[in-house]
Amino acid sequence: MNYQLELRHLRYFQVLGQELHFRKTAEKLYISQPALSKQIQQLESILGLQLFDRHNRKVELTTAGKYFHQEVQLIMQSMQQSIAHTQMLAKGLEGRLRMGYLGSAMQSIIPDFLNKIRRTMPNMNFDLKEMENHEQIDSLLKGEIDLGFVRLDRAPRGLEMRSIFEESFSVVLPLQHPINRDNFESLYQLKDESFILFDPNYSQSYYNKVMQIFDQNGFTPIISHNTIHAVTIYRLVENNFGVSIVPTSLQKGFDLKIKFIELKNINISTTLQVIWKKNQSNPMIANVKELLDIKPIS
Repeated sequence: MNYQLELRHLRYFQVLGQELHFRKTAEKLYISQPALSKQIQQLESILGLQLFDRHNRKVELTTAGKYFHQEVQLIMQSMQQSIAHTQMLAKGLEGRLRMGYLGSAMQSIIPDFLNKIRRTMPNMNFDLKEMENHEQIDSLLKGEIDLGFVRLDRAPRGLEMRSIFEESFSVVLPLQHPINRDNFESLYQLKDESFILFDPNYSQSYYNKVMQIFDQNGFTPIISHNTIHAVTIYRLVENNFGVSIVPTSLQKGFDLKIKFIELKNINISTTLQVIWKKNQSNPMIANVKELLDIKPIS
């Protein structure tokens, strides 16, 4: 007997693939266990393959079943997003934008961006979540966020990226440190200091650029601490645990006993990128990208 693939087949398979238990799945779906078994058998017949291994009371996904379950999860998630966007449009809302960002983007880029959204699309809703580079990449590929603000040299496969802000680096010192803007000549003056840096997990490409700064200045730094939060770096510097190097924009918004010296005599800069998934399903992305002053990375 030939069956036609229907949405309920995918829904039942999705839940059973999570629960791996027919009775619990049937209860969760509010159907009888025999009805569930019949629907799964129909799905396997339609696909012409076995999705589950059944051993007495134990149920496991086959290799093909595991792959298909991952794909069905994405299909169902995409459908839920499409329904949500449709409902928002029907209610007069322009959409919801889910954004991930590095902390440094919140100093000026994100607030300016949100102000543009508020002026041009006042009915748009948005969610914000501070995330490391790799977390944003994973979330974009999984469809969990729509837009990210990262520090990367190139876009991973399946994503598109544009440059929005390039800036210099600055040294961070305790307020009473003898080195100041008047007597600072080069980073080599700090070769015997302990350095507190952003963790490589924050952004490996960013970390590599900071290491290039040390290479250009002819010494290998003594790294005493790594962290992903600027405020942690500044608190440690304030309390004389070491010095640091950060993007120059990160000197805004903090009132601590520290000082910044911009590294003007180096040819290394850091670039903040906006990144999104190719073939993005959120209809708001095209509108939002126009609000960002972006240009292709050369």
